[in-house]
Amino acid sequence: MPLHLPPAPAPALRSVLAALGSPTAVREAPVSALRAHQGPLSPDHPLPVHVWDDVSRAGGMPHTRPVGWRFLVRGGERAVATAEAMLTADGWTFSRFCGGPYVAATEQALAQAESLGTPYQPRLLSVPELYMLTLWLHHDIASDGAEGLPTPADLLIPLAPAPPGIASHRPQRIADLLPRLTLRLTPTTPLLAEPA
Repeated sequence: MPLHLPPAPAPALRSVLAALGSPTAVREAPVSALRAHQGPLSPDHPLPVHVWDDVSRAGGMPHTRPVGWRFLVRGGERAVATAEAMLTADGWTFSRFCGGPYVAATEQALAQAESLGTPYQPRLLSVPELYMLTLWLHHDIASDGAEGLPTPADLLIPLAPAPPGIASHRPQRIADLLPRLTLRLTPTTPLLAEPA
């Protein structure tokens, strides 16, 4: 299997399992597919979540910081939501359930990554300045998921919906995508879609 999923911290997983086991938490979740699902729910594909806050910084590789773990929530054969855990001063705690297009997009990107045939450690990389979420395929498969910075050879798969001019679900080396991302933030540059 080309993808090497890092194990989530046990307390993070426990917090998500507790939320999934709570009828109140599931019933009050802002995700209709989760509320409507009949049958057991289980966390799957734990992915460390990193944030890239300085995409507009000129030159160099991104500086990222870990912010938590996201799990696909399986209801039968498909993911119906995601569940997030974050580290607080009191330890790992369940943060929220999420729905929307990134649930299916994450599943699709993971399938794409599996088909690449190269060993990677999958992570999620959020780029708040661009309202963008990507599957980050990190080359260091032995790291714990919370450490390690992006390298030029790491791949990013932008999840749909991606910002204008950035192709969704097209794996790209960070070194190749980086100039296009910083260009998106240039105030004088119109956000136009690229020609096909």
